Amino acid sequence: MADLLIELFSEEIPARMQAKAREDLKSLITNGLVEAGLTYASAGAFSTPRRLVLSVEGLTAESKPVREERKGPRTDAPAAALEGFLRSTGLSKDQLEVRDDKKAQVYFAVIEKPGRAAATIIAEVLEATIRNFPWPKSMRWGNGSLRWVRPLQSILCLLSDEAGAHVVPLSVDGIAAGNTTEGHRFLGAGRFSVQGFDDYVVKLKRASVVLDSAEREAAIWQGAQNLAFAAGMEVVPDNGLLAEVAGLVEWPVPLMGRIGEAFLGLPPEVLQTSMKEHQKFFSVKNPKTGRIEGFVTVANTETADHGETILKGNQKVLSARLSDAKFFWENDLRVAKAGMEEWLDGLKSVTFHNKLGSQADRIARIAALAREIAPLVGADADLAEQAAKLAKADLRSAMVGEFPELQGLMGMYYAREAGLPEAVALAARDHYSPLGPTDTVPTEPVSVAVALADKIDTLTGFWWHNEKPTGSKDPFALRRAALGAMRLIIDNSVRCSLLEIILEGYEPLDLKLRWEIESEERTADKEAAERLGVPESVFQEWRSKLAADKRLKSGPSDFEKRLFSMDFSNVPHPGSNLLAFFHDRLKVFLKDQGIRHDIIDACLAMPGNDDLTLLVKRAEALAAFLKTEDGTNLLQGFKRANNILSQAEAKDGVEYSYGADPKFAETDAERALFTALDAAEAAIQPAMKAEDFAAAMAAMAQLRAPTDAFFNAVQVNAENPIIRRNRLNLLHRIRAICSGVADLTKVDG
Repeated sequence: MADLLIELFSEEIPARMQAKAREDLKSLITNGLVEAGLTYASAGAFSTPRRLVLSVEGLTAESKPVREERKGPRTDAPAAALEGFLRSTGLSKDQLEVRDDKKAQVYFAVIEKPGRAAATIIAEVLEATIRNFPWPKSMRWGNGSLRWVRPLQSILCLLSDEAGAHVVPLSVDGIAAGNTTEGHRFLGAGRFSVQGFDDYVVKLKRASVVLDSAEREAAIWQGAQNLAFAAGMEVVPDNGLLAEVAGLVEWPVPLMGRIGEAFLGLPPEVLQTSMKEHQKFFSVKNPKTGRIEGFVTVANTETADHGETILKGNQKVLSARLSDAKFFWENDLRVAKAGMEEWLDGLKSVTFHNKLGSQADRIARIAALAREIAPLVGADADLAEQAAKLAKADLRSAMVGEFPELQGLMGMYYAREAGLPEAVALAARDHYSPLGPTDTVPTEPVSVAVALADKIDTLTGFWWHNEKPTGSKDPFALRRAALGAMRLIIDNSVRCSLLEIILEGYEPLDLKLRWEIESEERTADKEAAERLGVPESVFQEWRSKLAADKRLKSGPSDFEKRLFSMDFSNVPHPGSNLLAFFHDRLKVFLKDQGIRHDIIDACLAMPGNDDLTLLVKRAEALAAFLKTEDGTNLLQGFKRANNILSQAEAKDGVEYSYGADPKFAETDAERALFTALDAAEAAIQPAMKAEDFAAAMAAMAQLRAPTDAFFNAVQVNAENPIIRRNRLNLLHRIRAICSGVADLTKVDG
């Protein structure tokens, strides 16, 4: 067994690329070695700003010889078939064997590959890896053809075994592999040779290089905390920044500085964002005041003055950055205190989407929709409308122009400075949320109304213009918008008809459709149908029904009811199409919580499936019920009853849905089932009315034993037609009672 050490030494690798580059190096090399017939015990990849490193332990010394037999064409096959087979094997015709195979003779190729030394394989795999490395961006330099993220300076490739360490012979674009490397750019003392991975790590640290990024992260964090603690302060955690800074330094030296008094009045998020984005500084908070009052920067070297000169330079640059931020803040406050009208007017000239108008148009739609949603979430309609009109005003502020990631948050500060109600300020901050499956969901009613309106407007707008997600493509983040809307409804236990909210979102678009239909220059039927995602025949039916609506003649100002409010029986609407999209996203969401797709389908088949809170409550109760022994057995009994009943109805051409009478029962098992069904029905109906699905299913579970006993003791298809009909009607009662909770025919098992 041998150990392999590879180091690819270059100019600085961008920090954001290092983690993936480590994994790519590991997978490309190890996969290549295995495919060539070598095995290994373990492998580890490392990176610093100037090097990618791979250590492989327990590598076999050579690949095993391989003997492979391939069956070819028959001996009487056309010459072209034989030529193709010879090309694929690399053999000549006289090297093939002829063997009997069933009724014909067939050519066989016996390919023998001798074992190869590990060094030979490593050289091939490493060169291929270097030449084809998947950098997001790469460059060429000098006269060579090699591309790397930054100029590649040296290759260390060392194979160590019991006999010692040996350089693997390899040259890539004139860069020959060796056994030497160098340490820190400033603190190191030139190149040095190594004998293996352990020796390499020790000598690197002597040369002021910490190889492991996790070790650098730990050193940075511990050093930053020690500095802050000594000053009576706390470092604000930021794992993303910590990983990035660890990718910028080989020998981390944390240094702490103070923020100038003139800038302490800025919002803490502004200070944090400016320092993080521009300077890669950690924020330091005063726990007594809660203000950001200091920073920690991480130098890549040690100095004689213990970093004093570095800190002075950093503070000078930081003061310039924060001066800009202070200027933006003060100018934005002037506009905010004047009511933000200047920003709102500016949004009229900002295009949201060429088919959906300006940001101002979008805000008007969101405000109208938020007003409709407000009563459903317990919010004041006037406040919700006001909040929606102002929530996006900060998009025109100078601060958000400089730091787009602060949109919404700055809106909260500006709303407070303008003296607006706190609910309006919080809605400005929260209306983009939740942004993902783990993001915090707003709970303040006005915030919920505006956030939900924002997401529904996005979905209805793009759905209307047939800009739907396809495969992995979702350029307008509609899946994220749907998930956000669902979480707003479910996490806040909002009871509402999602379809009605969707149709409210479609209302201004429905009005546009009406006038497209009536206009002499209306869109062609086929084009309009494609945009709406419906068949052309459906669009033509819409047009004929709309043409009969005399209210159209009085103009859009007299428009009173939505398109869907008319009698469009059996005509699909984009709203129903969008609701199906929500249901698909809900399946993904609930699957992550352990609820199977078939259970969700069983609940979706029930009335009220656009009430997501009710739907989730029903699905959770059914999932819990089916995990019990009673639930599993009752499901089997239901399936048996449903199958027998469905077959009988299909055969007889009638529906057995009325008239089960206990006086025709012949056995105790039948009578017991009648009694159990009566009791279950009496318990299930009030439970369902109260939406207590757990209680309804507990009552349903009581049917398990009498149902089992019935099937064990009774032959349903009795010879007496009256008894048979009575028993089939009894099976219908089982089906009806169980189907009142969920459509169990859709549940697997």
